[in-house]
Amino acid sequence: MTPLVFDTSAIKRATTPELVFAAVRDALIAHAHGRTTVPPPLHLPFPHADGDCHVKAGWITDTPDFTVKIATGFYRNPDAGLPTNHGLVCVVSARTGRIRAILDDQGLLTAWRTAAAGALATHAMARPDAATLAVFGTGEQARLQAEWLARLRPIDTVLVHGRSRDRTRSLCEKFEAVGLHSRPAAADEAAAADMVVTTTPATVPVLQAGDVRAGAHVTGIGTDMPHKNELPPALFARAALVATDDHQQCLDHGDFGHAVRAGSTTHTGDTPIGLLLDRPVERPDGAITVADLTGVGALDAALAAAVLRELAP
Repeated sequence: MTPLVFDTSAIKRATTPELVFAAVRDALIAHAHGRTTVPPPLHLPFPHADGDCHVKAGWITDTPDFTVKIATGFYRNPDAGLPTNHGLVCVVSARTGRIRAILDDQGLLTAWRTAAAGALATHAMARPDAATLAVFGTGEQARLQAEWLARLRPIDTVLVHGRSRDRTRSLCEKFEAVGLHSRPAAADEAAAADMVVTTTPATVPVLQAGDVRAGAHVTGIGTDMPHKNELPPALFARAALVATDDHQQCLDHGDFGHAVRAGSTTHTGDTPIGLLLDRPVERPDGAITVADLTGVGALDAALAAAVLRELAP
């Protein structure tokens, strides 16, 4: 049988934020409890074009399908008027191996599941009264992290720190257009916010550990390849609680791994974020908490399955 093919327009019509949050939350919990199969991701760097490609696969135990996803990020694309991210998701039967559907989402589902995972982690680990958010980065994911977190809790102000003054101003304008008060901020001011989310392809830390104040939460999104690094190892030494989306991935190519190799924390010093979503823990008001997210194939599988049920019930 010929696989079903769905384009971005169809995927957008079938997908709601509620569907994405539910699929991602359930997948993170299932992954934390060992109910998934997730092989190591394949990484292809393209330094000459300032780009990279990830191929990730995942299956949630006893579900009918698994997925194989291609996701690319080419960071000079905005200069040419092109989107940074692209990709597709292939849905395959876990019973017959037949390709059931191709979701030609152009990277949209990856962007949404990343935004949902970051928002869920930040909301679960930040102080209940935390209301000031800082985003490091000015791309699509920086925008989505703030907008999706705002679906879970009130945000008073979004501080934006970016390398480009024009892109920083443009992102602030986008936030204002959806009702989020925002303004540009220097790195030290942004790092001192109640909640901090980093969304860059940086290869060296984008903030100083000493600038993060007591009681803050920091979520790292961008370190998804071994050469990338957003959060300084010293921040992990200050943290009372460190959560990861996948222990082995974060140890291999996440900010958590950089901290372990620097001696700032131990290789067993993390907690699966799914456990915190399943059973929230109390956090002292003055504690610093950190989440390191590298992207898990099981989330792609869960979201693709949920979207396909809407598209082809």
